[in-house]
Amino acid sequence: MGDLINQALEMGWPALALLAGLLVYFQFSISDPVAKKRATLKTIVGMAATLLLFIAIVNYTTSFYGENRLMPVSLVMITAAAFMVAVYFPNFGALLKIGGLMFFVAAFLSGYGNWLPQVEGGFPPKEEKLEYSGMTAQQLADEGEKIIFGGVGKNKEQGAIGKGQCPLCHAFHAGMLGERAPNLNGLPERAGKERLDDPKYSKGKPAGRDYAQKEAFPGSGTAENAIEYIAESHACPNCYVVAGFGVKGTNDKESPMPSIHKPPISLSIDELVAVDTWLFVREGRDAPSFEEISKAYEKFIPEADRPKKQEEKSGPPSALMADGTEPVDQILAKAQCVSCHTIPGIPGANGTIGPKLVEGTNAPSRIKDKDYKGTAKSTSDYIMESIVSPSAYVVKPFPDNTMPKVFGQKLSAGALKKIVDYLSQVYEGKEPPKIS
Repeated sequence: MGDLINQALEMGWPALALLAGLLVYFQFSISDPVAKKRATLKTIVGMAATLLLFIAIVNYTTSFYGENRLMPVSLVMITAAAFMVAVYFPNFGALLKIGGLMFFVAAFLSGYGNWLPQVEGGFPPKEEKLEYSGMTAQQLADEGEKIIFGGVGKNKEQGAIGKGQCPLCHAFHAGMLGERAPNLNGLPERAGKERLDDPKYSKGKPAGRDYAQKEAFPGSGTAENAIEYIAESHACPNCYVVAGFGVKGTNDKESPMPSIHKPPISLSIDELVAVDTWLFVREGRDAPSFEEISKAYEKFIPEADRPKKQEEKSGPPSALMADGTEPVDQILAKAQCVSCHTIPGIPGANGTIGPKLVEGTNAPSRIKDKDYKGTAKSTSDYIMESIVSPSAYVVKPFPDNTMPKVFGQKLSAGALKKIVDYLSQVYEGKEPPKIS
């Protein structure tokens, strides 16, 4: 605030000096004490209003291109200045009050507009074609962290999720527990010492596996080292399921994790190499070479199934999980809702980590619950609130903070609307709506 006042004084000192001169003039030229007092008061009010006006101008100019959303404050200041002057200048009072009211309305509308979620306009960023094969280990690790968490240095941020969507299920730091999937802290070391030596893994003998899949594809075989184990885990999650993390009811023979080289995630081999490199580098270990990790993935992903590299894809990459053009079942799959929730009418949505989503039945009673902390008044509002602010109401006995709080940024408005429209029509014991 001090900087605003200083800038306002620098800009408006001629006007303030003129008013100060008038104040001195009134003191010496007017003999009537009452008239002198009235003139002095008007001059002081004028000086205060002038200073307020220039503070408003400075605030407006500094906030116009900023992100602090304080621009409406300028309009409120102008409103206050107008009403201050109107009180002591009755001849212009009506005009000043009308003008002040107009600025107040503008401030209200501007403030409401700033309160709404902001979307930056302009042209889409120029697509960056990355040459992963020519990167250093650290550069590859940085790209891997971006793919996993959405940016370098975000691996410790709660709710940070990138294109790979890994944090939706996995924890990455010691002591953190994940209900959906194993903690990946120390994976490069544990892969060789624990996973491959597990008799259930049946190293070298895929026919002996008692899982939903024997091997990634006929003839691919099993992993022989930690590098290959990580690659196989990404390409064929059903080839080996860590005890306690299988789909409920399958006796840990089927994994809830999708193959991440396939839709909806569809990471290219180059991107998978970057992810695996980060798993090594973040622990201070020497990462395998780009060629070694690529060769491991080529062992478990047949050429026909390998996704295109980034530079071969059309259009710039999107940070959104779904843009709203997809049918609702695909949106729910891309956001991994199907891994955690049972959703009637949605194929593969048999998760038990979160509550069953029959929101046409559930929402009205939950809004009335004494433990409800949200603001929703309707079923649609409750569903939207549950997606963007899941802690507003936590369904018992499920723990809080299980569901990520990033879907408001990771799903477009169109995608959110399709989810809300579908779930609001799902009732317990009734036929679910058709997927559109």
